[in-house]
Amino acid sequence: MISAVFLVAPHVVAIERVEEAPEFLDREGVTFSLRGGPRQPRPTDRVWDCIAVYAPDELSEEEFQHLYEANKPTVPELNLHY
Repeated sequence: MISAVFLVAPHVVAIERVEEAPEFLDREGVTFSLRGGPRQPRPTDRVWDCIAVYAPDELSEEEFQHLYEANKPTVPELNLHY
């Protein structure tokens, strides 16, 4: 399984388990594009699924980076090492 992390807005994230990580996914009327992964995190004190990060497709790379950094403090999946 893959943990798909959907970066919706600053401090708004949804995480769903999916079997595949396609390049584009529609979720609640918004098209999300795959921005990272899926990748298997290095072992920690728990077992992690592969992680895939999605963001709204209309965001530029710079806007995506800002959204990623805004959500990083509260989303453990964004702080894993690969």
